Amino acid sequence: MSSNQMMKADQTVIYRAMKASEEQQVCDLVVRVFHDFVAPLYSPEGIQEFLSYAADPGLLRDRLLANRFVLVAELQGRVLGAIEVRNSDHVSLFFVDGELQQKGIGKKLWRTALDTCLANRPDLARITVHSSPNAVEAYQRLGFQVEGPEQTVNGIRFVPMALAVGNVAGG
Repeated sequence: MSSNQMMKADQTVIYRAMKASEEQQVCDLVVRVFHDFVAPLYSPEGIQEFLSYAADPGLLRDRLLANRFVLVAELQGRVLGAIEVRNSDHVSLFFVDGELQQKGIGKKLWRTALDTCLANRPDLARITVHSSPNAVEAYQRLGFQVEGPEQTVNGIRFVPMALAVGNVAGG
């Protein structure tokens, strides 16, 4: 059953913290969506650098012990989206299943993450992200602004962006 068929069968997407048993499923989603949408923009060095960070469930588990959280969008036991946030002020990973992009799942997942950030740090003023070049418009729709030109570090292409928490648009 495709993701679209799953959505039609049951529209109840649950937004919650990642469970300890879901690291593999989250990593698989991130790697699949990365290969489909981001990897074509990267050099072989950038692809390897990204995968060394994002593809290992053990490393994801370890990162959770270092002041990070991961939220997922789940439907019928399947992870459809995931967001990882460091120190409640930097988006490290944010991926939604390719078939379900632009259907509101990412927006709701982001809103849930933002609420978590603010619960963890009520005085939070801004949240940053190093957006892949092809995700800049998606982040802008969430209220982020470009803070500088595209950069490449260790083969990873990104545009630095930030969201002023006080300027979050309603949604």
